[in-house]
Amino acid sequence: MARVPLAALHRTPNRNPHRSRPPRPLPALELAARPRPWARALGLTAVVLAGAWLGLLIVGNVRAPVGPMDTTMALRPSLTGGTKINVSPLGALSLDSHVAPVRLDVNVDRLDPLRSQALVDHPERLSGLQEEVARDVTHGTLDLALRSCVAVVSGATALGLAVYRRPRRALAAGGLALTLLAASGASAYATWNPKSVLEPRFSGLLGSAPSVVGNARSIVTEFDVYQKELARLVTNVTKLYDATSTLPAYQPDPSTIRVLHVSDIHLNPASWKIIGSLVKQYQVDVIVDSGDTMDHGTAAENGFLDPVRDLGVPYVWVRGNHDSRTTQRYLERMKNVHVLDDGRARTVAGLRFAGIGDPQFTPDRSTAPGGEASEQLAGARLASALSDQRAAGTPVDVAVAHEPTAARETDGEVPLVLCGHLHHEGTEMLPYGTRLRREGSTGGSGLRAVEHRYPAPIEASILYFDRDSRRLQAWDAIQLGGLGLTTAEVSRHLADENQRAAPGAARSPSTTPRSPSSTPATTSP
Repeated sequence: MARVPLAALHRTPNRNPHRSRPPRPLPALELAARPRPWARALGLTAVVLAGAWLGLLIVGNVRAPVGPMDTTMALRPSLTGGTKINVSPLGALSLDSHVAPVRLDVNVDRLDPLRSQALVDHPERLSGLQEEVARDVTHGTLDLALRSCVAVVSGATALGLAVYRRPRRALAAGGLALTLLAASGASAYATWNPKSVLEPRFSGLLGSAPSVVGNARSIVTEFDVYQKELARLVTNVTKLYDATSTLPAYQPDPSTIRVLHVSDIHLNPASWKIIGSLVKQYQVDVIVDSGDTMDHGTAAENGFLDPVRDLGVPYVWVRGNHDSRTTQRYLERMKNVHVLDDGRARTVAGLRFAGIGDPQFTPDRSTAPGGEASEQLAGARLASALSDQRAAGTPVDVAVAHEPTAARETDGEVPLVLCGHLHHEGTEMLPYGTRLRREGSTGGSGLRAVEHRYPAPIEASILYFDRDSRRLQAWDAIQLGGLGLTTAEVSRHLADENQRAAPGAARSPSTTPRSPSSTPATTSP
C-alpha cells in the first residue's frame, strides 16, 4: 500500500467551498427569455392589421366623379363586407354586394352644378348616363384598388419598421399586408352580387323613398341590368339633390297592388298614426292585420278600434289569441273592415283573401289554452277551405292566420300566407312552395315594450303584387325605433322566383313608381 507524503497533505489549500465553484449558467432562463413562435406570429399579425388599417385611413381614399356627382371612395375593415353609399344629408343605402373583411364606402360629396345643369339643359344625355356611370365607377374602383395596395403596404411597412427596427421584418409586414388585401379582393370577387342594388337597406330621409331604385314591375323585369339600375340610382339621387329639402312626387303605378301588412298592435294608440302615415306615403290599396290588435279583448277596449274607420282603405283582419269574439263582432260592424274566419274567402282591392281566427284566447285564464294541437287543427281547416276554393276555380291569392303554426298547415294550397304572433318579422319558403311572411309587432309589443333591455321596434311591411298575376313581386320591410327612439330603416326584398327570371325577359311598359313623401320616423312615439 502506497503512502501519501505528509507534505502533500499540507500543500492542499484550505479554501471556502462556496467560493471555489464558479456559478453555473441557467439555460432554462435563457430559453424562457426567447419569444415563442406563436407569440411572434401574433405580434406580427397585429402590426400588419394595425398598419394596413392606418394606411387605408390616411391615404386610402379616392375622389372620383360619378355622373353629375363628386364622390369619395374608400375601403374600410369590416366583418361582413358589403357596400355603404352615404348620400348626405338624405341618409345612406347599404348593399350586400360582397362578403369579405373589407367594406366599400362611397360618400356623395356634392352635386356638380355644371354637370347637373348640362343634364337639365340637354335631357337627351340621360340616355347615355348609364354608360358614363359605368365607366366612372370602373375607373374609380381601379384607382381605389391601386391606391389601397400602396396604402396597406406603406402603412404595414412603416409600422413594422417602427416596432421591430429591422428592415427585413418591416418588409415582411408589408408583404403580408398586400397578401391579405389580395385575399380580401379575391373573396369579394368570388362573392360579388350584382343584384344587391335591387335589395338595398335605406336609412335617414332615404328611408322614406325606397322606390328610388324602381317599382315592383321594373325590379322584376330589369334586375339583371346592373349598370342600368346603378344609373337609375344616380339619376334619382340627382333629382333628390335638385329638390333640396323636398322629395320628388311620383304618380301612382297602376301595375302594382300595394298591401300594408301589420300585426300585434297590442293597444298601442301610436300605431294608428303610423299606419295612417304609411297608407298615405305608399298610397296603400288594402291593409291586412294578422291579429292581436287588442291586449285583453274586453268590451271596454273596443273604443281603441274606432280609428280603423278613418284609415280610408279596406281593412282585412283575423282574430289573434289576444282578440276576443267581442272584438271580432265590433269590427264586423265597420263598413271598411273585412273579418276573415273559418276559411271564408273575400275579394278586396283585386286580391282574394281567406283566413281563420286563432282558436285560442289566452287572456281568459278560466279557459285552458289548447296549445299547438289546436293551432294545427285550425290550420288544417284553413287548408281544406283553400283546397275547395282552388277546386271551384277561384283560388285564393293570400291566406291569413295569426299563429305561424296554423299558417304552415296551408303549405301547397296558396302562394302566400301572412301571420304574426312572435313580435319579430321573418320570411321562409315552406317545403311545398308556399311563402310564409311573418310580421313583427306594429305596436312595438304594446305594454311589453319595456320588458327587455331595449324597446321593441315597430315593424310593418309593404307588399307589392302584380295586378295581372296577383303574385307577390317584392316587399319593403319597415322598422321604426321603439319607445323613445327615432330611427327608421326600410329594406327592399325580391321574391325568389323573380330573381330567377331569365335574363333578357320582355320588359313591361315603364311606369313611374309611387314614393312616400315623409319619413316614418316622424310618427314614431
